Amino acid sequence: MQDVQEFAEEYFAAAIAPDRERYFALFDDDIVIHDDGHSYHGLTAVRRWRTAVPPVRYHLRGVTGTAATCQAVAEVSGDFPGSPVTLRFTFERDAQGRITLLDITP
Repeated sequence: MQDVQEFAEEYFAAAIAPDRERYFALFDDDIVIHDDGHSYHGLTAVRRWRTAVPPVRYHLRGVTGTAATCQAVAEVSGDFPGSPVTLRFTFERDAQGRITLLDITP
């Protein structure tokens, strides 16, 4: 499994990549995402959630944790109210490095 800095860099690069499958490949089939007061369970729900996300830019501020559980702080900017905003992304990953839980908080 890649180290936490490499993982976070790949996550944010994939999140803005034109090839959306690159992003979805990071997740386990049973992924759970908590974002903005909502929860999304499974890849189908995550695909719907992601299509509703406006185009944004990420500036990674820092990463801490272990390969299994890590936290990234990023400034997110784009065409949305309150932009830019600093968010905390908490990831849990399985033994293959796929994301099983993502919690996004201010």
